[in-house]
Amino acid sequence: MASELFVDKIYPTTGTTVSVESATVSIGTSATTGTRLIVDSTGVRGGITTATAQASTSGTTIDFTGIPSWAKKITVMFDGVSSNGSSQRLVQVGVSTGVVTTGYLSYWGYYANTSSVSSTSSTVGFGIWNGGASDIIYGHMILTNITGNTWVASHSGGMFNGSTNFVISGGGRVALSSTLDRIRVTHATGTDAFDAGTINIMYEG
Repeated sequence: MASELFVDKIYPTTGTTVSVESATVSIGTSATTGTRLIVDSTGVRGGITTATAQASTSGTTIDFTGIPSWAKKITVMFDGVSSNGSSQRLVQVGVSTGVVTTGYLSYWGYYANTSSVSSTSSTVGFGIWNGGASDIIYGHMILTNITGNTWVASHSGGMFNGSTNFVISGGGRVALSSTLDRIRVTHATGTDAFDAGTINIMYEG
């Protein structure tokens, strides 16, 4: 088992080369960002980083950009999110040239306390849920880099529309042309707008 060396701060001299072979060097945890950098023979990787939460109270899209290339797992979190329409809500991923809107294999469904069951699919994004404008969702979607630039997704959550409780879940995959660097939460129509809640992401190496 490889040893680990935990260091609060490293102040290298300009031009200094740090050579890492079998050991792993973890560079502390920042009190402001909660990020841990890990330097080992594979390069520089990162621990869990939480982005800045965004209010999903307006707009047709919520974007998170600047995701580093070492991120291998991304969690998208939904807290009381609602929309003013009924089109399918989606998570889309993107690369440096923009958000990818094709090539997804995505399936999801729900179970209601009225015993009703439904399922659907999407090729334009990872489907989360669809329904009326009164639907409110709490939950998360987890995206993991399985190999190369291919990502798989799974999500689960609870939804309430004022009269019926729903449990939702689903999964899918997408193969990108290059490294993922952004996440978008949006709607299939492109015109429905968010009107309540908060969305955030966290990523890790």
